[in-house]
Amino acid sequence: MKTRTDEAELIRTLTSVEGPLPTRLANPFHPAPPGPWGLRAAEALQQRLRHEPSFREALWRPGGGKMFGVLVVAAPDGRVGYLSAFSGMLNGAWNVEGFVPPLFDPVARDAFWPAGEAELAALEQQHAALCREAEALRAQGPAPSLRDVEARLADVEHTRAERSRALWRQVTQGYVIPNARGETQTLASLFAPKPPPGGAGDCAAPKLLAYAFRYGLTPLELAEFWWGAPPLDGRRESGAYYPACDNKCGTVLPYMLQGLDVELPPPAVPDAGPRVVHEDPWLLVVDKPEGLPTLPGRHAPMRDSVLVRLQARFPDLAPVSFLHELDPESSGLLVIARDAVTRASLQRQFSQGEAEHRHVAWVDGLVDGDSGLIDLPLRPAAHASLEDCVDARHGKRTRSAWKVLRREAARTRVEFVPTTHLPHSLRIHAAHRLGLGVPISGDARFGREAVRLMLHADALAFVHPCTGERLVFASPAPF
Repeated sequence: MKTRTDEAELIRTLTSVEGPLPTRLANPFHPAPPGPWGLRAAEALQQRLRHEPSFREALWRPGGGKMFGVLVVAAPDGRVGYLSAFSGMLNGAWNVEGFVPPLFDPVARDAFWPAGEAELAALEQQHAALCREAEALRAQGPAPSLRDVEARLADVEHTRAERSRALWRQVTQGYVIPNARGETQTLASLFAPKPPPGGAGDCAAPKLLAYAFRYGLTPLELAEFWWGAPPLDGRRESGAYYPACDNKCGTVLPYMLQGLDVELPPPAVPDAGPRVVHEDPWLLVVDKPEGLPTLPGRHAPMRDSVLVRLQARFPDLAPVSFLHELDPESSGLLVIARDAVTRASLQRQFSQGEAEHRHVAWVDGLVDGDSGLIDLPLRPAAHASLEDCVDARHGKRTRSAWKVLRREAARTRVEFVPTTHLPHSLRIHAAHRLGLGVPISGDARFGREAVRLMLHADALAFVHPCTGERLVFASPAPF
């Protein structure tokens, strides 16, 4: 780690700040507004954004706003100032005067990125043409050539997915993520074995911390805010302050902050859940609230989650105890095994259809038919497009029985009973053209964002592995 602060040319001076200098960095995931030093630094950056014409033009176009961040830092010689950063690119550039640089070498990326993008664009054109050809053949009725077109379509989809994954792996290997101890990891290794989500490492906070560590500066206060026109989903307001994001920074920042004095997150509120529905020496059944992850991240083992909250009362629990993992945005019933024998018995019951985990959802659109079975081969692709999640050659078979419960205007209430559980499988079964063809309401990834994801595990039934009793649990959907 460098300590020559004369090289840290991007520090801007802070003056006339009321209040004591922070002694340690606040928890970046806490939604509380920044303190006076962070606010003064943010206001200084906002003045620059307000008065430079090139920024005004880019940021105030429809949907053109952006997250910015400032980090108040102390140099070893006692000087206090702040650094500035933006998320992603600004005016089409990674490097902009007065802002800290990205966590990768743009020159090294330019050596392979344009060619990779061109190849993906060509595959996308092939895919679109084959989709049109297949649709035309289907409209004509059964045709021998349709099978050939669908096979070619599957090949192009597979090739596109593989090339996209390979290109993204190459990109993420180029990000070097430091922490306060002077250690480093690549972005790919931080998220392994899953691929990092798009934009991971490009948020303002990781850029700011990396620059501070590089030049031996002590981080004191962080502030991140939106500036410019609101995003197209309307979920950001210019000048408003926001905590670090969970999807990307939830893995990156806990690693970067190792070795730094940081305020601990506020204790979980006991009444916030999960509610324990059933407890015995062999298993638990809990009702997970919406917004709470089932398990903590790999690099943040104490991150707020169902597991971490339950471990205070049941210290024997571990990630392997969970038979299924509900999406953070969903809610409902989960069964948790407290020993290996119970876990094996429950896994067998679910795999053979002897146990039932029922879900209810609202979907955006009117579903054709009243019931059916969705059978799709899904590939683990946490951040792939909807089409790339279905892979006929390499995907794992997933099945869900479905039944329409009610139709209202432009939405349908549907019951799902999956026999296999993979991340996002019900969301893909709903949204994909080979499933229901309509996304679950509030699904920001495959449909449109709303107040919440309208997916809830409302019923659970199985035979108790030790007592032999048939147990049935219910949790009415909150929507």
